[in-house]
Amino acid sequence: MTGEPRDLYQELILEHCRRPRNFRVLPEADYTARGDNPLCGDQLDVYVKLEQGVIRDITFSGVSCAVATASASLMTEALLGGDTSKAQRLSEDFQRMVTEAGNSSHCGLGELVVFGKVREFPSRVQCATLAWHALDTVLRESHGDAVCSSSAIERSPIAGDQEFVR
Repeated sequence: MTGEPRDLYQELILEHCRRPRNFRVLPEADYTARGDNPLCGDQLDVYVKLEQGVIRDITFSGVSCAVATASASLMTEALLGGDTSKAQRLSEDFQRMVTEAGNSSHCGLGELVVFGKVREFPSRVQCATLAWHALDTVLRESHGDAVCSSSAIERSPIAGDQEFVR
C-alpha cells in the first residue's frame, strides 16, 4: 500500500460526508437506481429528474461509508443542470481515474479529483464508484439501452448489485 489511510479522508471528503449535498428522496424522479455493495453493506439509491436530456434534479439516499457518501454528494453537485452526455463522460472519467494506475487525465473532474488516491485502496474503489454505477444504470435506461427493469438486477463486479426502478 502506497498511501496512508488518513490521506484518503481529505477535508473535502469529510465535509461531504458530514453534510452531504442533495441527500434526499426525490419523489418526482423520472429514474431511480440502487447501488448495493454486499461486501461492506453500503446501499445507495440515486434519483434523477430529466427534462429534454438535461438533469434538472439529482439526489441520493441510503446508508453508506464516508467515501461512498462523499462521492455521491460530489457527483450530484457536478451533474446538476448538465446534460446526460456530460454525465456519461464524467462518469467514465471518474471511474477511470479511480481504477487505472498512471491515469493523469483529470481534466474536467473539478473537485472530484480528491478521489484520485482511492485506487491505492482497492477495497475503497467499490465505495467511491457505487453511486456512479447506479448513475450509469439510469443513463442507460434514459437512453433506452438498459437490460434491467424494476424486477431485474444487473450484477456489477465492481459495485455489487445494481437495481433499476422506473
